[in-house]
Amino acid sequence: MEKAKAFENDKYSVDKDPCELCHRQSKRLEAIDPQMNIQMRDHKLLTKMPAEQEHAVKCRCNHNCTLDNIANSLQDLRKRTNLGKNTTYKSSGFKEKQPFRVEFKKNPRERVAEVAKKKNSYHNCDSTDHYYNNCPKEKKKVYAI
Repeated sequence: MEKAKAFENDKYSVDKDPCELCHRQSKRLEAIDPQMNIQMRDHKLLTKMPAEQEHAVKCRCNHNCTLDNIANSLQDLRKRTNLGKNTTYKSSGFKEKQPFRVEFKKNPRERVAEVAKKKNSYHNCDSTDHYYNNCPKEKKKVYAI
């Protein structure tokens, strides 16, 4: 009974070494039920993990994989991904732009005119009376490639 309680209470953690956890839990399962087959033992080990890790290990390992393969894939997941880690997103320190709040303080007619001007500007000359093909302004020539 002590081994069963210890098996239930010992959980996967990102901070702990997954190899030690897998071997410790497999020894407990062997002590609880010595006649349990390998696939059943591995299935019980995987179900004790969080859903993300369980799914990732099942995708990486075959149906007939060994305990070492499971432990190695858990270590690989721990090194390469952020699965199971509580990620906190920090701001970059820059002030975020608030484009809409500034525009709403203006007169609505001015705002509509600015949007139309930005929308209909052609060939960098900011005029709306002609199209790109008929622009009277000279195009910039690029000589360096």
